[in-house]
Amino acid sequence: MTISTDLEKNNFTPAKLKPTKTLVDEVVSNFIELNLRISWLSPLLVLVTTWSCYLLSNNYTPSNPLHMFVALSYNTNKYDELTHDILYKKGIRDFAFIVYHMVFFTFLRQFVMEVILRPLAIYCNMKTTPKIVRFMEQTYSIFYYSLSSPAGFYVMYHMPIWYFNTYEFYNTYPHRADPFYLKLFYLLQASFWSQQAAILILQLEKPRKDFKELVFHHIVTMLLIYLSYTFHFTWIGVTIYSTMDTSDLFLATSKVLNYLDSKITGLFFAIFIFVWIYERHYLNLKILYSILTEFKTVGPYDLNFKTGQYKCFISQPIVFFLLSCLQLVNLYWLFLILKIAFRFLFSGKELEDVRSDAEDEDEDKTYDQKIHNDKKQLNRHQRHHNLHNKITNDEDQIETPLENVKVQTSFINDNKKEK
Repeated sequence: MTISTDLEKNNFTPAKLKPTKTLVDEVVSNFIELNLRISWLSPLLVLVTTWSCYLLSNNYTPSNPLHMFVALSYNTNKYDELTHDILYKKGIRDFAFIVYHMVFFTFLRQFVMEVILRPLAIYCNMKTTPKIVRFMEQTYSIFYYSLSSPAGFYVMYHMPIWYFNTYEFYNTYPHRADPFYLKLFYLLQASFWSQQAAILILQLEKPRKDFKELVFHHIVTMLLIYLSYTFHFTWIGVTIYSTMDTSDLFLATSKVLNYLDSKITGLFFAIFIFVWIYERHYLNLKILYSILTEFKTVGPYDLNFKTGQYKCFISQPIVFFLLSCLQLVNLYWLFLILKIAFRFLFSGKELEDVRSDAEDEDEDKTYDQKIHNDKKQLNRHQRHHNLHNKITNDEDQIETPLENVKVQTSFINDNKKEK
């Protein structure tokens, strides 16, 4: 049996020894690797590409398909007598604005956390990886809510509903068109919470003990956001946003102070409890009470699809039910907050988030050990990959190619036959 016959039977060809990569494969592979290292790169490219195409088009009107992604749609060119602001109606194109700004908040979150907050966490002597991650998550929450909370009160201040004037929720209903700042605030909040829901579904943040309650909270929140926007209850919605964002701001700040072992953690935690009870319970219960009373007696109370009149016997129990569900979740979290406070005051224990298993130092060590093992395994794979490349390169440098081997073998066989 000749060498060439063996090679042919085993289909052992030079092409299979060294598979060639196309230029497209190389580009895709490098792009994926770059995105794994720089998580905010892809959303940034989407944002920049969209805005570049929009600006270069020289068409900044709603007739441009990109307009609905980067600007508010349905401008009525009319001014609101109360807010002295341009009014905008609602429509299906608003969802394009929400989706685009979900990408924006994805970029913002990853960029702020990786570029700014991770170095800050290391500077603040956060040693374990889980604590660094939690510090970044909560500090980003402070960053966002410190903007959204004042924005909500600013919008509310320039409207008749200031300060939680529930009578005006219903007096001029239906609000089929919203002032510019109200619509902008509402859609950006919808984008943020939709992006947060995506994080929850994909579990990009470590699940806590109250994961089921958090999922339930997000479901109710998303229903309230989109139903209130569709059925013209945005004036109620902006007040709910304001109460939630303010309490979340104090919650995140309290956690960060605890991570930093600040001396004012206990005092600030007490302030946070007061803000939580006032914002999430007193004010929200006031809104719930208005749904039982003023919802029916103030303003029109009828179902009329042509005029967009949805404040009726159908919507009243739905709104009350959803806000009650939100209140129940908040009461559960209040119980956990008071439990933490009780431990701190009477048991002498440090402030600790009982909702999260990740607070334990043992888990921090386990997590870091896992990361260390993963890095070792990755290095092992890298060494194997380098060895494979070296072997492949050595094969390329063999002086006699396989084709020459076939020729020489055939020549030897011919000589044997002649003899």
